[in-house]
Amino acid sequence: MVLVGGIVSTDLESVHALADQGSGLATAWAGLSRVVTGKGTLEQTLSEVADCVVPAVPGADAAGLILFDAAESATVVSSTAFRGDVNGVQYALGEGPSISAAASRSTFISGDLGADRRWPRFGPRAADLGIRSMISLPLILHDEVLGSIDAYAAARHAFGSGVGFGVELFAMRAAVVVLNGRTLEHAQRTVGRLETALTSRATIDRAIGIIMSRAGVSADDAFVRLRTMSQHEHVKLRLVAERLVDEAVRRARARRNESGS
Repeated sequence: MVLVGGIVSTDLESVHALADQGSGLATAWAGLSRVVTGKGTLEQTLSEVADCVVPAVPGADAAGLILFDAAESATVVSSTAFRGDVNGVQYALGEGPSISAAASRSTFISGDLGADRRWPRFGPRAADLGIRSMISLPLILHDEVLGSIDAYAAARHAFGSGVGFGVELFAMRAAVVVLNGRTLEHAQRTVGRLETALTSRATIDRAIGIIMSRAGVSADDAFVRLRTMSQHEHVKLRLVAERLVDEAVRRARARRNESGS
């Protein structure tokens, strides 16, 4: 048993691999610390995280990331060094190292995807895209599987069994950044929906006031008339209200211009 950097390992190859990864991991962690969630879109944040994976994995040519959400959909990104859609193919087929890593909460390595019987449909597709080797790790935080993070290589058997030892540490740190990005994006969506709802409510109230003024009816009756217009025209209530308000504004401006002339 060997203690390296506070980590217990019984695999000498893992120890050597971690030593070889030292500078790469330092570069990767430094890059990860510079990722600012909320600065751009969630996809941009995830792409920046994927870019940090490449230096963390000796032999990697590019990287990718899949982020799951509660709606059973996923955000799929690749590092800027690779414009293929390996992860998109995995998600569409429902099989591949990334899918297996997320499902089993463990690391998967393949040195020859085209001949790997674990993923008979995905492997040949990946080989056609020029990807022969792949390592996939689950992104786990607070016992939740957020998705998976991957490194690709064009060469066969590019990743030894010990390479996952260091990148697993990176994945733990990356999971925090990914969760922060997802949480912030969900919060921004909620704020956006609330702002839209408040704006719509204000517009509808103004339209109700216009109908009350024109028809001399109560607020309840005015709302019924507005809703009836929406139903008859098969147009959302908000859009009908916006049209009434816009028409009222145009008429007021026209009257003001006429009186001024």
